[in-house]
Amino acid sequence: VQLQAFGGGLVQAGGSLRLSCAASGPTFIRYSMGWFRQAPGKEREFVAACSRSGGRTYYADSVKGRFTISRDNAKNAVYLQMNSLKPEDTAVYYCVADGAVVPGSTLREYDYWGQGTLVTVSS
Repeated sequence: VQLQAFGGGLVQAGGSLRLSCAASGPTFIRYSMGWFRQAPGKEREFVAACSRSGGRTYYADSVKGRFTISRDNAKNAVYLQMNSLKPEDTAVYYCVADGAVVPGSTLREYDYWGQGTLVTVSS
């Protein structure tokens, strides 16, 4: 599966942004989907993931209550709605996919990565 993320940009603290990820191929529903991010000078970290149906979602503690992951299997797309953004959310965000039934939260669990999209939150 090939992934393409978009929707990043510059936003003020407290604002919202919605990232989208388009996936190619007819087997999208076979993949758990997720988002990771990498801030300048920091390691890549888990943000959120959802199961194949989208019925189960998982979040990093740092974004819980502010971010929402969702997917539309009819459109081969996954989204990340980000609210109440903080300067520390500034990072390149990556869309990821894996064939596991239960999505994980570590980098090595994801076989497919899209190119990143930059989110910058100004204070």
